[in-house]
Amino acid sequence: MIKPSEALFESSLQSLPFVYRGKVRDIYTVDNQHLLIVATDRLSAFDVILPNPIPGKGKVLTEIANFWFQRTTGIVKNHTTNIKLEDAIDDQLDLEQVKGRAIVVREFKPLPIEAVVRGYIIGSGWKEYRESQSVCGIKLPAGLKLADKLPQPIFTPSTKAEQGQHDQNISFEQMAKKIGAELAEKVRVKSIQLYTYAAHFARERGIIIADTKFEFAVDGDGELILVDEALTPDSSRFWPASTYRPGVSPPSFDKQYVRDYLETLNWNKTPPGPELPPHIIQKTAEKYQEALRLLTKA
Repeated sequence: MIKPSEALFESSLQSLPFVYRGKVRDIYTVDNQHLLIVATDRLSAFDVILPNPIPGKGKVLTEIANFWFQRTTGIVKNHTTNIKLEDAIDDQLDLEQVKGRAIVVREFKPLPIEAVVRGYIIGSGWKEYRESQSVCGIKLPAGLKLADKLPQPIFTPSTKAEQGQHDQNISFEQMAKKIGAELAEKVRVKSIQLYTYAAHFARERGIIIADTKFEFAVDGDGELILVDEALTPDSSRFWPASTYRPGVSPPSFDKQYVRDYLETLNWNKTPPGPELPPHIIQKTAEKYQEALRLLTKA
């Protein structure tokens, strides 16, 4: 088990220019065409970065994302490269700091939307369904229960909020106005293809991917490119298939465990986030590791 002292809350590379710090990832410039993306062990809940890192989380996210990137190039191209870390980072201390949790990618400007696919009704989709029997303008059958599997996956885009703000669900038509109808249709088709492939793959290994979100960019030839991360426990809801049953909120392999704990506190869900007790940190780290083990087992 990884020790808490080995967790990386924030990277501090000296050999590359710093670009941006997100909720989880730190980004550096490698050259005028490539970036270094570092997955730290930070964890955010309710759009607030919590003060305690989850040891090993960033390495798990990196390994899972790379796992999917390699397997989905036949569906859509992605931003990964064959550039090794040691060829991009010439400082040994910097290299040791990010080994196993960083990748060199081609630099693209992401589209201003989140591409969300839902295979099950949960979260904000469940809340919207109870009010209108639809999600993002998509009419759904009557009588669905919490966590029910949908007849087929649905594409429900959202806005991309600034850090600390909440994404807002939008209709496909609103998305088309933002990025153009032709590109919006490409994003919808590729998102559903990615989700369908991954959901089937994961289900055979004991994981239900309830929903997920993707980020895309467009290259100089107008081709769609998958960027950021893909199909990790941070960008998806992973449920253990062995305990799944409709009507109850399933346990998960992701930070829902932390969210459930935070809901028991007298906290207004604004910064600063509360300290996490050791047993919550440990259990969360174990859940991420278990997701990786199940997905990548031979």
